[in-house]
Amino acid sequence: MPLDVIMPALGMAQDTGLIVAWLKQPGEAVSAGDVLFEVETDKATMEVEAAGDGYLTHVSAAAGDAVPVGQVIAKISESPEAADSAPAPAAVSDGAASQEANAAAPLPEGQIVIMPTLGMAQDTGLLVAWLQEPGAAVAQDDILFEVETDKSTVEVPAGFDGYLAAVLAEAGEDVPVGQTIAIISEAKPDAPLVRSAQASAPAADAPKPAAGTKATPAAAKAAAAPKAAKLAAVSDHGRILASPKARRLALEQGLDLARLAEIGHPQPYHVADLELLRGLPAKGATAAGSAGPASLRLTATVEDAGFDAFARWTSEQGQTDSAALLAGFAAASLGRAARVSVESLGQTQCYQAPTGRLGQVAVCQDADQDLPPSPDLLVRDLRWSRLTSVQLGGESTPTLTLIQASTGIELTLEAAAGQLSPAEAVALVSNFADRLAQPLRHLL
Repeated sequence: MPLDVIMPALGMAQDTGLIVAWLKQPGEAVSAGDVLFEVETDKATMEVEAAGDGYLTHVSAAAGDAVPVGQVIAKISESPEAADSAPAPAAVSDGAASQEANAAAPLPEGQIVIMPTLGMAQDTGLLVAWLQEPGAAVAQDDILFEVETDKSTVEVPAGFDGYLAAVLAEAGEDVPVGQTIAIISEAKPDAPLVRSAQASAPAADAPKPAAGTKATPAAAKAAAAPKAAKLAAVSDHGRILASPKARRLALEQGLDLARLAEIGHPQPYHVADLELLRGLPAKGATAAGSAGPASLRLTATVEDAGFDAFARWTSEQGQTDSAALLAGFAAASLGRAARVSVESLGQTQCYQAPTGRLGQVAVCQDADQDLPPSPDLLVRDLRWSRLTSVQLGGESTPTLTLIQASTGIELTLEAAAGQLSPAEAVALVSNFADRLAQPLRHLL
């Protein structure tokens, strides 16, 4: 008898789960304990395992769908032939008609919600997930959806009281800034409207964006392009679009997501795409126009580093951001005020760091983060990972990587030709190592 695969409840207050990716294909043999798919809630991304042996059939929900808890989304059958007779996927949102039927329907009256501008140079935002169901009552401070830019993932509130009468973009879509993605009405809708951003962009009856919102080249491109399951292989500005978990795992495993873009694999990338990335052959010659192999690679080991104890002490003094400490050490080691980006646990933060007091290290403002486009130095803190060495090659910015070694912390500086002189590189690594070993010297 076939086993039902249902959307699990992963939290006490969870109503739905967002399917991030299927790791097994319809008709594929599975064993008990095999990971079938990844599901994301408002708190975490989890892997869901098969409850028995058989073949995956009757898959009725796709990656990017928000599925109610307890709904059957697939079966584990005794034969793969059952997949051929699988029923058509059921609609996920209660009361919402299919997108094909909604495509020609007029938009409801109400307050419009647009894709916000979260950075000075942002043209689009990747809609990660809707946190409210179509037709649901919302308050102005309720979190409506999550959007990811090249710098961060941000929760966006509804902004109005009412009912979510129209959802005009799907999770996983890259939506132009200023485009209407939702409508909040005063009255509860009989049948909430659900459309993709591609279908919504050219609608003649769409409400106009707020005054002052400008159309972007990306908006025109989206209006003319056919709907696709994934985005184009490379975004308009060359940035890599990937889920937070995929970014974290790629960083832990030393994988370069840009390799997927180079071979034309469509974005956004999810954990399932990392398997393809691992199977790519070792990169030989560097593509023309890239930074090229690192002309400088220096390493140093700091035995019995006192940085963790120093960070705890500064936390007691009111400085709780350990990444800001690393940025301050880096600028002082360079011997000049610098813009330093610190990458840790899959998140990157830019700091404006002077050569003096650590208390003067400040987070870059939006305007600072766009001009110039890259920092003077990237500090990649991988002390929490299982990596034992690193050699990633030259990047657009000199990169100083920290890895936890058996005797302390191992530092690796990689810089492409012309980014740092040999003397600057030696001074940077030596001074930074000294500060990690004896952090109090920075206060002298």
